[in-house]
Amino acid sequence: MDYMISPHPIRVFNPAVEATRLKIKSISVVGAGHLPGRTLQRASAVFQQWAFVVITGGAGYYQVNRGERQRVEAGSWFCLFPGTEFNYGPDAGGYWDEYYFTVEGERVGEWLRDWLLSPDQVKRVSVDDTLLHKMELMFMLIDSGVPGNLDRAALQLESLLYELVSWEDKAEAGNRGGFVLQVIEDIGRSLYLPLDEVDIAARHHISVSTLRRVIHEYSGYPLNEFIHRLKAAEAKNILLNTEMSVKEISEMLGYKDMFYFSRVFKRITGVSPRDYRSRVGT
Repeated sequence: MDYMISPHPIRVFNPAVEATRLKIKSISVVGAGHLPGRTLQRASAVFQQWAFVVITGGAGYYQVNRGERQRVEAGSWFCLFPGTEFNYGPDAGGYWDEYYFTVEGERVGEWLRDWLLSPDQVKRVSVDDTLLHKMELMFMLIDSGVPGNLDRAALQLESLLYELVSWEDKAEAGNRGGFVLQVIEDIGRSLYLPLDEVDIAARHHISVSTLRRVIHEYSGYPLNEFIHRLKAAEAKNILLNTEMSVKEISEMLGYKDMFYFSRVFKRITGVSPRDYRSRVGT
């Protein structure tokens, strides 16, 4: 059966948890998966729930109600939703790498009303290690089968979708403010990677000194301190939403020394990582 979808092993997550055990009623993740090297095409497909699909490799097409056939490439994402007919999939003889999340709940209507506009259009996003990590973390939460983790996965998916929408808005901005936001967003997506000022500056076609000046003007902090504060904010989220150890979190955020990470975290937040988890997470 799997080989009808892809010649590579696929992962599919279908949490079997009663809705009454979930604390968050307005949105829930009912399915997710990773289909590397997908070759299967879908024709006249109709869905009962909303799904969000991120393509991280390969290329193909996406068509809504036999309208314009839109191009899909690595760094694309699109929606599948009820009451509509879809034709989509990798190019004939080709493939794409797909991550998907299926959801249900009244909160989707709020997204559509307030910020998830034009759901029938293919959208762009930067595919990097941070994006992949966030999706893999949601897989872990979903696969655990723990109701609280499913609630966390739903909230993290909402946050990720908002980031995807915001990324495209920022990418289209041509003024200085939009440029600064692009740089900030780039740094935010690089929190799990070693800091490389030269690489970040090169991606935005500016010098390292300009990068440092832009960040200082925007945040009021030197570049290194700004990144420490972003990582501390990310660490707070991980501490509250996972059971990862402080050592694992520090390593994941690029700190080789757990004790140095703990000192930085306490300087910024006023409490140690362990105290933050015990005080706020209870």
